[in-house]
Amino acid sequence: MMSMTFGVSSSVTLLFDFWDVHGPAGMVLSVIVVFLLTVFYEVLKVWRVWLGLSSKLAQSESPYAAPPSVRSDSISALESSPSESSLTPMQAPPPTPNTRHSWLLHSIQTVLHMLQVSLGYMLMLCVMSYNTWIFLGVIVGSVLGYFISFPLLSKI
Repeated sequence: MMSMTFGVSSSVTLLFDFWDVHGPAGMVLSVIVVFLLTVFYEVLKVWRVWLGLSSKLAQSESPYAAPPSVRSDSISALESSPSESSLTPMQAPPPTPNTRHSWLLHSIQTVLHMLQVSLGYMLMLCVMSYNTWIFLGVIVGSVLGYFISFPLLSKI
């Protein structure tokens, strides 16, 4: 039966049967792997946010796009006046030349989201091994990943 309290043992099985750690050298290697996976997880989060921000910036710089303030004012005016909105036919916006680019960007963001969610659950399961060293590897990796990657967002 698995213990449900944190321990400092150098024996643990992580995620898969083949990742069976016995001894200090295996534990150090496992902590390093979990640490690096956690740093990668934090970088993925920032990469997804960066892609989203850069796509919004690219859309607002389009010569055919209305400025965001004009667009939001016109939408709120139509929503507040039912008679106005019932007279205005709902039409799809004209296709833009970068529609293909937006689908590619959306596909990339979807794959990154899938990776981020999968990695997040795997790291959660590593923590649920209740091994103190693995837990510290996840915490320190998260702190370092956040410290390294989030300042990059301010450069956009």
